[in-house]
Amino acid sequence: MLARKLELLPAIDVLEGRVVRLSQGRREAVTIEGGDPLELAARYASEGAGRLHLVDLDGAFSGEPSVELVREVAAASGLPVQVGGGYRTLAAISAALEAGADRVMAGTAALSPGFLAAAVERFGEQLVVAVDVRAGRVAVDGWTRASELAASELARRCADAGIARLLVTSAARDGSLAGPDTELLRELVPVGIPVLAAGGIASIDDLLLLRELGCEGAVCGSALLGGRFTLPEAIVALG
Repeated sequence: MLARKLELLPAIDVLEGRVVRLSQGRREAVTIEGGDPLELAARYASEGAGRLHLVDLDGAFSGEPSVELVREVAAASGLPVQVGGGYRTLAAISAALEAGADRVMAGTAALSPGFLAAAVERFGEQLVVAVDVRAGRVAVDGWTRASELAASELARRCADAGIARLLVTSAARDGSLAGPDTELLRELVPVGIPVLAAGGIASIDDLLLLRELGCEGAVCGSALLGGRFTLPEAIVALG
């Protein structure tokens, strides 16, 4: 039997114009400084990336994402770009798609009544719901506070609304290189929506494990920037 495929999305998290990695999403806790986002986007494209995962951290914290950042990264890489960070309205999502994004992630907005149905109707498969999780609960507003909603309940709401895919991130693991949160993923993958996993990935073995768990894709930031493995090595290992 052929092994299922796993799409690897290199992460480009941008704060104040520079690529960074944050520990557990905390603005004051920069663990890696990765330089110019356009140079990194072009490098990942040259190394064989099929899609980029772009996070506008300034937008996540302010609620006002930068359309220009999307446009520049898409142009620099020539790749499909999945973008998130502060996309809390239908208008903001539309603007990102018009600027060159291939998919847009919405997190906080997904908890608002009526948002999921309206967004699915308008954007279809170009919408990704970001399920950012702390201690089983959904984190919102740039991960600065926890909601009362369980991650599993949000996933079920997304399934009922016809959401095409989820980005599932363990906030406690993000930037930690401590391995993915397999317990969380085992809970959410069976909901039946394709899952992109993020948070804690440290090795190619972690990527192979995510594939075995049934994830559609994996977002990798710190491990690539920190030299734990290279993008070409991961692509070869994943077949």
